[in-house]
Amino acid sequence: MSFTVAIVGRPNVGKSTLFNRLVGRRLALVDDRPGVTRDRREGEARLGDLEFTVIDTAGLEESAPESLSGRMRAQTETAIGQADAILFMIDTRAGPTPTDHAFAQIVRRAGKPTVLVANKSEGRHAEERRLQAYELGLGEPVAISAEHDEGMVDLYDALVAALPEQTAAQRHEAEAETRGPHAIRVAIVGRPNAGKSTLINRLIGEERLLTGPEAGITRDSIAVDLAWHGQPFQLYDTAGLRRRSRVEEKLEKLSVADALNAVRFAEVVVVLLDVDNAFEEQDQRIADLVEQEGRAIVIAVNKWDLKEHTPGAIGKLKQQADEKLTQMKGVPLVAVSGLTGEGLDRLMQAIVDAYEVWNRRVPTSALNRWFEEAVSANPPPAVSGRRLRLNYITQAKARPPSFVVFCTRADAVPDAYKRYLVNSLRDVFELPGTPIRLMLREKANPFEGRAKRKH
Repeated sequence: MSFTVAIVGRPNVGKSTLFNRLVGRRLALVDDRPGVTRDRREGEARLGDLEFTVIDTAGLEESAPESLSGRMRAQTETAIGQADAILFMIDTRAGPTPTDHAFAQIVRRAGKPTVLVANKSEGRHAEERRLQAYELGLGEPVAISAEHDEGMVDLYDALVAALPEQTAAQRHEAEAETRGPHAIRVAIVGRPNAGKSTLINRLIGEERLLTGPEAGITRDSIAVDLAWHGQPFQLYDTAGLRRRSRVEEKLEKLSVADALNAVRFAEVVVVLLDVDNAFEEQDQRIADLVEQEGRAIVIAVNKWDLKEHTPGAIGKLKQQADEKLTQMKGVPLVAVSGLTGEGLDRLMQAIVDAYEVWNRRVPTSALNRWFEEAVSANPPPAVSGRRLRLNYITQAKARPPSFVVFCTRADAVPDAYKRYLVNSLRDVFELPGTPIRLMLREKANPFEGRAKRKH
């Protein structure tokens, strides 16, 4: 399915440079002077395995409709109307300007999927400037350097997220021609002797990893491949994680560091518990670590074959998980036996489901409807007699689902109210167990800069 993307923004932010980069040749004039592009220009673009029509537009300027710049702006607004998605470009070095704020409102009113592109992001101070772009209310800024061909992979991911249906056919076709579906990276972590290696050996159907009753046999994070119902996985066996005070030998310290790196590299982490002493303090610390790293999480209670199966036993464990892991309410929990293979199909399905939730994007319209209802049903408390105003919310990214709330006095919003919003997000949009990031940003006054200039 073909689609059209318009590149818009104020003058001299690098729109034509990105246009040339996407079409693969110098079709648009590029110069440091603003206003070089006057008409909208179309080209056939390629980004990774995506092919689409891209429109380069004149820089947006505030001006009378009958003037030259006013007619150029009308051309840009026509391009926005034609486009399936918009790349709204800013200059990261300058940071969001009052003009950027004014035209971000035009783009938001258009109601088209929009990717905020923070161009000229090379250099030491780029990250701080890029984060300021959240003020525009257009989601997570994608850092690129069109001139130096940096950040194009992130731009590809953002475009796929913005137009999932239009890009799906092209991507599936490319995947079929190359390596097939993406292999989900899964790290198996837990205390020593929880049965991690035994579990992986049972999953792959061979004694690939050394096992035994002695704790601490695994030292390196070993990767093995697995296919389950046509879905490929990379499984990482890791060294057992003990309390830091008990980690003394240099070799064990290296093994623990290797396990932590496996968690950071993974997309889904299975925290393996021993059925006889599940949810000990160290188990909770390991789960907290996974949550802090922002990875999808599945709790697996191992050695289930040794337990007498009383009615409601699984339900009690799930209740215990919600009580002990309050920041991951609804975390998936599966009872398994690495020795007999019991529950392994349920475990693999839980991993696939957790991966899907971790990647989920909430439609903007549904997100804002929920936000209005949540704030109306339970308004934020007044602080020092002053009312807190929450303006709007946007999803900054997935992996894990991350949201930005624009408000007044962000530092005054109580933690309890943030937890209320996170729990409501979980319940309404079915985001069980996955880490959720909620950031607060103060909405900038777009006229502040003008007032200063007048003085």
